[in-house]
Amino acid sequence: MSLTLLPLAISAYTLVNALGAGCAATRAALLVGQTGLAPCDFLDVALPTWIGRVAGLEALPITGDLAAFDCRNNRLAALALAQDGFEAAVEAARARWGAARVGVIIGTSTSGILHTELAFRQRNPETGALPEPLHYRQTHEISSAAEFVRAYFALEGPVLAISTACSSSAKVFASAARWLATDQCDAVLVGGVDSLCLTTLYGFASLELVAPGACRPADAARDGINIGEAAGFALLQRPADAPEAAFALLGYGESVDAYHMSTPHPAGEGAALAMQRALARAGLPASAIDYINLHGTASRINDSAEDQAVTAVFGTEVPCSSTKGWTGHTLGAAGMTEAIISLLCIELGLIPQSLHTTQVDPGFHSAIVTAPRHAPIERVLSNSFGFGGNNASLILGRMPCSV
Repeated sequence: MSLTLLPLAISAYTLVNALGAGCAATRAALLVGQTGLAPCDFLDVALPTWIGRVAGLEALPITGDLAAFDCRNNRLAALALAQDGFEAAVEAARARWGAARVGVIIGTSTSGILHTELAFRQRNPETGALPEPLHYRQTHEISSAAEFVRAYFALEGPVLAISTACSSSAKVFASAARWLATDQCDAVLVGGVDSLCLTTLYGFASLELVAPGACRPADAARDGINIGEAAGFALLQRPADAPEAAFALLGYGESVDAYHMSTPHPAGEGAALAMQRALARAGLPASAIDYINLHGTASRINDSAEDQAVTAVFGTEVPCSSTKGWTGHTLGAAGMTEAIISLLCIELGLIPQSLHTTQVDPGFHSAIVTAPRHAPIERVLSNSFGFGGNNASLILGRMPCSV
């Protein structure tokens, strides 16, 4: 069986971020240009920056049989799973195929590291002992969210956690396509979840990458990123098994340029390769893409490299924008967050502006959108590029009529 079994039906999806719980909150914010970013008010973090924080997680503990999984990251995952009819869709897939034929692939960058960070604050002052029970495996391990989601739905199929920095939850689509192509599953629950923590906030600040105000992707005066948190999930199946699905994964491309630990290749060579591979796998020319959802972090080097990569592959006409001005950079959840936002843009017929971008960098050549446009959209390319040159590009669109 071919490893390029595409398109794949996206039969359900759900999203939570700083704009609110459920796709409706993000949909509404996109339409009116309302940001979810605000000055940092997370715990006692003393940084002059803005963040994309999901409100109310502190009051949503995980209890009962899954209590050992309780941490901010898994609370965020649970909140998303409960939105948009997603639970019912997964339960229907489990009933149809059996628990052993539904797989789980979750992308994250830091998992529930906050749980351990807070535990270190509670060490015994005399012995240094950490509080018990710590439940490290269920909270901090990279596999925590994947195992939590699997247990949440009582699934028994294969489970995988992907942690490739900011491309993590874009790459889940590629892995799911391979699982379905090799008949390891009949449905795959893919997702991304990353929550605010001290490591990322202070870590990116130490790299001098956080902005003092709202981030401004592609702006001439852009001055850094805003860290956000989010969770998103989608259910992938073969088109014949989900004829009701309106949207599909049409193509994916991956590359690793390994140019530098934290800096992309300055000409965006790895990013361009990922986009080219996505087009090739989808069997589409560059002209078939109606809108590009940029990785667009608002850091000077990353935005510049992506502009060069996009221009090399698509020229200067395809509308492009970053949606991080709404959600912040949700790191390991960015790929899934922006894939679902891309679906919402297709649904709405909306090419969103790069929020907060007022003057596009004069050195850029791609078609950065600074005011919203309403136009029919059939296919979107969504970029996610991580530290170490881990690049992933997805092509999402309406389900082709011929499938």
